Amino acid sequence: MSTFVLVNGIGDTVVAFRGALVRELVARGHRVVVSTPMPVEVSAEKVAADIGALGAECVYSPLDRTGMNPLSELAARRHYAELFRRTRPDGVFAANPKPVFHAIPAAAACGVPCRVAMITGLGYAFIGRTMKARVLKFLARRLYARAMRDATTVLFQNADDLAYFRETKLLTAPTDARIVGGSGVDLAAFEQRPVPSGPCVFLMVARLLGDKGVREYAEAARIVRARRPECRFRLVGWIDANPAAISRAELDAWTRAGDIEFAGRLDDVRGELAACSVFVLPSYREGAPKSTLEALATGRAVITTDAPGCRATVEHGVNGLLVPPRDAQALADACLGLAGSPAEVARMGAASAGLARRKFDARAVNDAICAALGA
Repeated sequence: MSTFVLVNGIGDTVVAFRGALVRELVARGHRVVVSTPMPVEVSAEKVAADIGALGAECVYSPLDRTGMNPLSELAARRHYAELFRRTRPDGVFAANPKPVFHAIPAAAACGVPCRVAMITGLGYAFIGRTMKARVLKFLARRLYARAMRDATTVLFQNADDLAYFRETKLLTAPTDARIVGGSGVDLAAFEQRPVPSGPCVFLMVARLLGDKGVREYAEAARIVRARRPECRFRLVGWIDANPAAISRAELDAWTRAGDIEFAGRLDDVRGELAACSVFVLPSYREGAPKSTLEALATGRAVITTDAPGCRATVEHGVNGLLVPPRDAQALADACLGLAGSPAEVARMGAASAGLARRKFDARAVNDAICAALGA
């Protein structure tokens, strides 16, 4: 029996994103320890119980996902080093930026033989246009460069991010780099469902960040409903601590106007996916968005942006439509086109389900992670 530590960056979603991997490692006879920050909107007891039910151990880290306090960053690095010295793992898997920044170098310093980093997308620091974003990008590049040197394998969720890391010399030639289908989607849990009849229902599931294209979604809803008031625009998510988060006042204004129907945060989005006609994610950049993968598996046409990570989930005109990032009018035009074509929506939805099976099956993704860990 080997020991593996999985290091996660968001406590609320650790089971949703890594539960299947934990289950697979445990099924292979390994000891699994999950290190995650304290959840914010879910109780710590529930997260620990859910991880325990999978057969793993839960350890809470002091990681501050969005903060910049050097003392906090040092505390996180020390936590990982102490955890690795105590558990003596055979492999460490780290996903999300800060776990990669801190856990991978700590694992190297502790002599952990397999150190796998997953690049889950380049977020606010690489997308934002403010002075703060530029400073964060400078720091993130330095931290990524160190972590890439210390990783034995780096898994990318799309070809654009891999190309960027190579072009900017964050990743050097000897490093083992591979592309996987994001975090994958559990095809047994997210089964293909028939597209409902009636007026077109659009759905967006995301953290409520400007970088996710939430404002463009709200503006597109206003434009579309001015011409086709029977169309509905559902929004599932929560306001994040990220610097790019939208404000509660913005969200309230959209719902008061009647353009957006806000469902809040949901632990299980399958009901919303089954009830929608078209899934929409106008994000500026992603790794391989899990919400979109779940929509593909459910059999939904997808409208997303022609941006890194997003474009990997849509074959334009086959299972959905690609639009330029930051362009609410183009997004509205795409929505209007599908709103008037139920047969096209159904055809694209069937193609999405096929794409999910071919490219994003969580079993294949977890097999790739296990292989990199030597599990």
